[in-house]
Amino acid sequence: MNSLFKRLPRNRLAATRRSSRRRLHTQPHSHPLLATFFRLCVEGPFPAALALLPDLASAGLRADPVSLTRLVKLCVRHGTASDGRLIHRHVAAHGALSPGGLVVSNSLVSMYVKFGLLDDALRLFDGMPERNVVTWTTVVSALANADGKKDEALRFLVAMRRDGVAPNAYTFSSVLGACGTPGVLAAMHASTVKVGLDSDVFVRSSLIDSYMKLGDLDGGRSVFDEMVTGDSVVWNSIIAGFAQSGDGAGAMELFMRMKGAGFSANQGALTSVLRACTGMVTLEVGRQVHAHVLKYEKDLILHNALLDMYCKCGSLQDADALFRRMPQRDVISWSTMISGLAQNGRSTEALSVFDLMKSEGVAPTCITLVGVLFACSHAGLVEDGWYYFKSMEKLFGIRPEKEHHNCMVDLLGRAGKLDEALKFIHEMSLDPDSVIWRTLLGACRMHKNANLAAYAAREILKLEPDDQGARILLSNTYADLRQWTDAEKSWKAMRDRGMKKEPGRSWIELEKQVHVFIAGDLSHPCSDSIVQELNRLIGRISALGYVPQTEFVLQDLPIEQKEDLLKYHSEKLAIAFGTMHAMEGKPIRIMKNLRICGDCHAFAKLVSKSEGKVVIIRDPVRFHHFQDGACSCGDYW
Repeated sequence: MNSLFKRLPRNRLAATRRSSRRRLHTQPHSHPLLATFFRLCVEGPFPAALALLPDLASAGLRADPVSLTRLVKLCVRHGTASDGRLIHRHVAAHGALSPGGLVVSNSLVSMYVKFGLLDDALRLFDGMPERNVVTWTTVVSALANADGKKDEALRFLVAMRRDGVAPNAYTFSSVLGACGTPGVLAAMHASTVKVGLDSDVFVRSSLIDSYMKLGDLDGGRSVFDEMVTGDSVVWNSIIAGFAQSGDGAGAMELFMRMKGAGFSANQGALTSVLRACTGMVTLEVGRQVHAHVLKYEKDLILHNALLDMYCKCGSLQDADALFRRMPQRDVISWSTMISGLAQNGRSTEALSVFDLMKSEGVAPTCITLVGVLFACSHAGLVEDGWYYFKSMEKLFGIRPEKEHHNCMVDLLGRAGKLDEALKFIHEMSLDPDSVIWRTLLGACRMHKNANLAAYAAREILKLEPDDQGARILLSNTYADLRQWTDAEKSWKAMRDRGMKKEPGRSWIELEKQVHVFIAGDLSHPCSDSIVQELNRLIGRISALGYVPQTEFVLQDLPIEQKEDLLKYHSEKLAIAFGTMHAMEGKPIRIMKNLRICGDCHAFAKLVSKSEGKVVIIRDPVRFHHFQDGACSCGDYW
């Protein structure tokens, strides 16, 4: 046949090939059984098509490759692995009309991969007399996505090239995720450049993902910036990468650039940006993202992320409005709302939402119960907390885990029941971890119990000898009690280990920019104006009874120096900056890295009264909503 083709003129050669292809597709269907088989493979149902295989074998008929590959696809959608093996045995015994055997074999390899039967796929692969780029790519991709097989995926890529098969864009897109070290990734990146595939949109997207997963944000950004033209896939990929790597500011900056470039964000990127807004407490950017979420009306994951963002940015009015409008709600929606209300000082409402959730037949999860116990803890509802803790297994079939035990220690500790908290820890069915002991240590500092604080700190250091937080809390407890010698011992132990106490930081968003303030640091460009505004505020609230509470300065200093240190706490600088730029009807929103001290708490309450402003401060644990001289925490934090 080949020699015949060589002798034919080019136009007749093409016509002959077309005629030959037509005969291959039409000839097998001349038999009624083959025609029926073809129709069932195309239209289904799958069981009827599968049932014809024995009849074909008995009649000595061989199905064509198109029918068999369609049957395999039907099997993946509607069949089982056993059905797939039956098809494989039929093909092995009776074959398919040639040419086309490779296409059928490739579809079988893909079928085994999709059923999660990687060993079967590899056995079939090993026995294939011929393989093409599709065969290799299917197996390389499967290995790259399988646990513990990433190195094998890379070895298969090398074998593929030795076999004379050139990887294509899909091959590289699949295998890039298997690069477990920066060096291997750099080598693979160089390979894509060498074969001219580095500009392919899917390869670039995979490169960005791979750099991000290895924590190399600069590498991912470099690949992105090298692009001549943007693409929505790559935009979404890099935004998700920055957000997942903890660089919320970078994710939001890229999101704004993406919008400016005229590209639309997909659900994954929008969810990533919402999480970044949550971490940075950038409500205004979050509201802009909300506008994009509207076109995904029924996307529950996206709506839950939006709800979480509003709760964690302290905008309960927006959260409540969204929660009521959601077309559907799952247990995550309910749990998010319960935790959000509790963290914002509205514990009674949180428990009411929990009751409503149960009345609607939604079963709580262990995470829901953490939110419920948190609500009890931060409102001093000791009896309610005990009730929910003791009945969670009986009522909901949920065994208390460490998070629930930690909530109980927090509940008892905040209420000043330190001995009861210690007894609870000793009687736990679980081994207490450093988190539980740290919770007790925090309560000891709150209630100035140095002996129990020292015991809790020792327990933490047994588990985590290099724990800096335990030493800081213990030294602060001694300083609270003016036991300066003991405090100095703790500080010296920290200095000897090269540890430094983390300074207080607060940040505030203004016109889509985040301004950061550090305790005692007046390096902000507007520092002179901020200090002037701070002095004005102190003058106003002093007339309302404000007196600096110098006991919150944990250093043995003269009173004037203590007042000076208090004056420039980071949240005071942020509040002053906020009042300078406050807009009518909008609250001042501040985020801080440490628990708010008592003096700053009193300062914020009185400023909210003197200026007629709502001030919202989020610390690592909860929100404080200051309005008309009162705080949502009820001075219980």
